[in-house]
Amino acid sequence: MNSIIIETIILAILFTIMVYKMSRNPIKEIYNYPPKIQERVKSLKQYKDIIPTQKKKISIKLLASLIIIVLISIIMKYINEYDNFLDGFKYSLIIWSIINWYDAVVLDCIWFCHSKQFIIEGTEDMVDEYHNYWFHIKGSIIGEVIGILVCLIVGFLVSIL
Repeated sequence: MNSIIIETIILAILFTIMVYKMSRNPIKEIYNYPPKIQERVKSLKQYKDIIPTQKKKISIKLLASLIIIVLISIIMKYINEYDNFLDGFKYSLIIWSIINWYDAVVLDCIWFCHSKQFIIEGTEDMVDEYHNYWFHIKGSIIGEVIGILVCLIVGFLVSIL
């Protein structure tokens, strides 16, 4: 269990670094913003040709999911030495859930909602939308459902590797 704590802390640090790097160009992450902010940005001429397509967003998320599945499967099998479905599923879901809620509470509700670095030019007046905590909590609930599916695959891979 100690390794799970260490792995979760390392993954939280890596995830935080990734979010920080993404925050350097918030337009590329527009689909992670509340819908009203997305609508406003899409209506602003200065962003017309630089907003990523919905198709690109889905492609990136699928690729990231595959990388996460492989990474967590390798960690569960070869570092934690789990060799059955239940252990692979259970412990990967624990890590997933902790990172998911860390993202929702710390990175989204505390950092994103209150940091000027995430405010996109032309949306400065949309303070209520930037403080839309429910948007992030709903995203985390959806993330838990996705996590169950991802961790089922991880459990399967751990059992056959």
